Amino acid sequence: MATTAIDGRGALDVSHKRVILASSLGTVFEWYDFYLYGSLAVIIGKQFFSGLNEASQLVFALLAFAAGFAVRPFGALVFGRVGDLVGRKYTFLITIVIMGLSTFFVGLLPSYGSIGIVAPVILILLRMLQGLALGGEYGGAATYVAEHAPKGKRGLYTSFIQITATFGLFLSLLVILGCKWLLGDKFDDWGWRVPFLLSSLLLIVSVYIRMQLAESPVFQQMKDEGKTSKAPLTESFARWGNLKLVLLALFGATAGQAVVWYCGQFYAMYFLGSTLKIDATTTQLLIAAALLIGTPFFVVFGWLSDKIGRKPVVLAGCLIAALTYFPIFKGITHYGNPGIEAARVSAPVTVIADPATCHLQINLTGTSTFTSSCDIAKSTLAKRGVPYDNQAAPAGTLAKVTVGSASLDAFEGSGLAKADFATQNKTFAASLGSALDQAGYPAKADPARSNYPMLIFLLFLLVLYVTMVYGPIAAWLVEMFPTKIRYTSMSLPYHIGNGWFGGFLPSVSFGIVALTGNIYSGLWYPVVIALMTFVIGLFFVRETKDVDITA
Repeated sequence: MATTAIDGRGALDVSHKRVILASSLGTVFEWYDFYLYGSLAVIIGKQFFSGLNEASQLVFALLAFAAGFAVRPFGALVFGRVGDLVGRKYTFLITIVIMGLSTFFVGLLPSYGSIGIVAPVILILLRMLQGLALGGEYGGAATYVAEHAPKGKRGLYTSFIQITATFGLFLSLLVILGCKWLLGDKFDDWGWRVPFLLSSLLLIVSVYIRMQLAESPVFQQMKDEGKTSKAPLTESFARWGNLKLVLLALFGATAGQAVVWYCGQFYAMYFLGSTLKIDATTTQLLIAAALLIGTPFFVVFGWLSDKIGRKPVVLAGCLIAALTYFPIFKGITHYGNPGIEAARVSAPVTVIADPATCHLQINLTGTSTFTSSCDIAKSTLAKRGVPYDNQAAPAGTLAKVTVGSASLDAFEGSGLAKADFATQNKTFAASLGSALDQAGYPAKADPARSNYPMLIFLLFLLVLYVTMVYGPIAAWLVEMFPTKIRYTSMSLPYHIGNGWFGGFLPSVSFGIVALTGNIYSGLWYPVVIALMTFVIGLFFVRETKDVDITA
């Protein structure tokens, strides 16, 4: 069994280094696998949803990506229960095998052109397996490391796990950029499969390392004494005392942590690429640079939480993020694509439509359709990254878009056949795009006008907020719950927070932007959630840094 001793200087001993490395390295690989799909969503849409039009390809590819987030809480329930019944080590060994194999098979999966509708069906099933595995991974790694850590160092020890999500994203970006550089035009054809297939090598290494581990000493002692839970799900969620802690952990800790995390990494990437139209490679390099600079602060804030507490660090991150998101993202626009600001002043855009025909375009299931003339006009502008004002028109009026002095009528898509809708939508998008081009709205960001050092600095601030909320979160969650149901209890609020509140942030924020016309209005979603967590966490969630987790 791994020792829990540290040397006289307080440094990690060899066994502790092995525990942290095995837990963290395995999680790096899992997040690497998971992020590959998000980064390659456009290419995957063309490969597996080629029976749809171009816009629908991306929508369904992102929905398949979202399926992985949707099932994460169920993975938390399944593997959390197994972890509390059987043990930490074997459970998170299983999760990495499932994750690695499902990712490897994505790289082998024939495209839509080869096997038809079977291809996207299998793809979605593999994405769900990945999500289930990830739902069980984090709780196991966090619990395992925390139960090895000496008192007063759990924040520091578990902060190394928190680095892994960022390293996973960073590694996936490096591999993708490397493959693009080596393979050139072949990457979109077949080279995109290489990063998925490389996960097999990562899987072999991580399984080998985890096989060398012993069971958590805290869990092993409890098991030897016959004190393990016989019904972890019942004890975690059917008894109000513990269920209340689960709810407080969700709304007073992980929900805010999740939106700050996803806003600082995924939404920032989406904003740079989809709204500001900065090319994909430059966007990935900017995010990678910010991550590289900011990643050490995971450990800094984990260590700090051992000194002053988990609550002050996490809640401060939520509050500061909520107060500064709007100026930071406005700065990102100013330094990334100033042409948008100039065009907005010289040729303002207005959507004139019957308010009753304008909807909040959030489509998490793929079953909703937005075909009114207002929805068509707004979604076209939002996809182009153009800010616009709204003006009410009489009931029943066809929506129109004014660009400076020019005016274009939208079209009513309700009742049109699929092919006719696609044709008219393409024609309208082309006409509107031409008007926007003439008015000076940039179709792409001009690299000569982008201030990359300032962009990296602003993106670094977003990553810094991520490290504040994410560095101490594992220790905080572990310390909230008793040992015999810890894996189950902490995994569910973490994955509901990160899988649902965080994972659906880009879709929800896009819908808000499309409805309002303000390219920054999507930030209200993370701001409101972060403020909610700050208030609930401040008044209702206890500080835990000094609790005894062996009970």
